[in-house]
Amino acid sequence: MSRRVIVVLLTLLAGVAACASPSASTSTSVVPTSPSALATPSASAAAAPVELTIVGAASLADVLERARAAYEDAVPGTTLTISTDSSSALRTQIEQGAPVDVFLSADTTNPQTLIDAGLTDREAVNFAGNELTIIVPTDNPAAIDSPADLATAGVQIVAAGEEVPITRYATEAVDNLATLEGYPAGFAAAYAGNVVSREDNVRAVVAKIELGEGDAGIVYVTDAAASTAADTTEIPDEVNVLATYAGVVVGASDHAEAARAFLGWLAGPDGQAILAEFGFLPPPS
Repeated sequence: MSRRVIVVLLTLLAGVAACASPSASTSTSVVPTSPSALATPSASAAAAPVELTIVGAASLADVLERARAAYEDAVPGTTLTISTDSSSALRTQIEQGAPVDVFLSADTTNPQTLIDAGLTDREAVNFAGNELTIIVPTDNPAAIDSPADLATAGVQIVAAGEEVPITRYATEAVDNLATLEGYPAGFAAAYAGNVVSREDNVRAVVAKIELGEGDAGIVYVTDAAASTAADTTEIPDEVNVLATYAGVVVGASDHAEAARAFLGWLAGPDGQAILAEFGFLPPPS
């Protein structure tokens, strides 16, 4: 056998041995995997769809529709279902087990009642303020020119139910008015005697005045501003009442984290800007 053939055979045998050796390296490299790389594709996409049920005071009806559209645009995958009524009625529904995620009240009393009963997730968040005014039909048949006229015999006042927040605020405002110079003795009692109906919520009070089914009613400034069929008589600043609106996440919510996010958004800059568009004030500090 020639030297050349022997060299070739030895070269081939060396190559086979190298391939069979356990210590031989391969062309495949191993790259350490980070935790994020182990996530499914959906983990980096939008969060899973969430539907939140938001219940709020009747005076928030318009602002909540505007907030709903803004929030759903800002948080893709989140859908808000809005329902409004008197704060006291909504609180009762929650106590009875209604499936609610966020409760937005026109006062701090109704949320606190739920907190005391252990029916909320964390504490209440104050998110808005409001003031009061007197609303009258555009033709003002009772010639209401001043809050003092609310005590005039024969004036028909439309009010809300005793448990509705606007009623408590109105009662406080009337008591304050009674302390002003020039107001008749027994002003508060005369006002109460002129109440001819009690409605379910403040929006129902506005509706009755717009229809001419009463001469006057005390409502929130924001409700009066939203009406195109009524005029107003102002309550003096020194005796007006500042309403505080507070919200809570309901403890039985299946989406507590998403519910807290919405409530925080409403109390934050974006939500406050929308509330201001409708005439709401920042919450009292």
